[in-house]
Amino acid sequence: MGQRAMATRVLIDHRTGSPSPGSTLHVLRHPEKANRPDNPIQRKPDWIRVRAPSHPIYHETRALMRENRLHTVCEEAACPNIGECWSQRHATMMIMGDTCTRACAFCNVRTGVPGMLDVGEPDRVADAIARLGLRHVVITSVDRDDLADGGAAHFAAVIRAVRAAAPATTIEVLTPDFLRKKGAAEIVAEARPDVFNHNLETVPRLYPTIRPGARYYQSLRLLDRMKALDPTIFTKSGLMVGLGEQRTEIMQVMDDLRIADVDFITIGQYLQPTVKHAAIDRFVTPQEFAELASLAHAKGFLMASASPLTRSSYHADADFAKLRDARAAKR
Repeated sequence: MGQRAMATRVLIDHRTGSPSPGSTLHVLRHPEKANRPDNPIQRKPDWIRVRAPSHPIYHETRALMRENRLHTVCEEAACPNIGECWSQRHATMMIMGDTCTRACAFCNVRTGVPGMLDVGEPDRVADAIARLGLRHVVITSVDRDDLADGGAAHFAAVIRAVRAAAPATTIEVLTPDFLRKKGAAEIVAEARPDVFNHNLETVPRLYPTIRPGARYYQSLRLLDRMKALDPTIFTKSGLMVGLGEQRTEIMQVMDDLRIADVDFITIGQYLQPTVKHAAIDRFVTPQEFAELASLAHAKGFLMASASPLTRSSYHADADFAKLRDARAAKR
């Protein structure tokens, strides 16, 4: 029986990535990973463990996401910070559906053939942001290689809708690389987000295995292009560590980002979602993260956030205020 047929019959246990015994009702979350060898999940060190969500506001935030029929990267990517962030009403919206056209070895977002764009989504996102009363919001998406513009116009529509519904909210977008999508950067820049974020994710050497559908220098060019289009937009990028990269390679990525005039770098520990995902090479210590943050500042980034639990949108509201202050102080 082919993999596609199997994908309509097997339920995957999201904790392990393995089929649940006797289950025949759900689609595989990652069908392309089903035949990969298992990579055992390592026990996390004490500095990475987090508490299960329990705060009442967490449940309120979750209910609002369901009411507005919205997806969040917090849930889809199994972010360890969801309890803390949602308890402060800080949800990262994930637009254009819950199914990605890429199959990155690190990511827990569902993969496959996505559905049609939802033209009502921008207004529902804006409504949720207004009701949450957010000072700053991060809006990300799945990759949509099936769309002519990669979803750039949809990002712009969401930005405009949020500006209309919550004019005091600052907007950060975390976009795909728009590989081979001519004019996509210009469409997003014209909508004028406050922060444009695109993650390099890892060092160039690991792209073929960790981020096979992407191209390192395309991602760099996108960040450079956005700054050239509108120098007032803050640019931001992030890395995962613990995938087998070397320290010298991290330094080179920092240098590449500074050449592209990127303002803000985030560095966090890679955490393996299931046994079918890329294995963790090692757990980087908090001391090493502090050293990386110090090096990033020395290389000229306005902001650097580096810790085991750092993610692109973690503490994004407070970090944006610091980012503005850092730019003002530099002038």
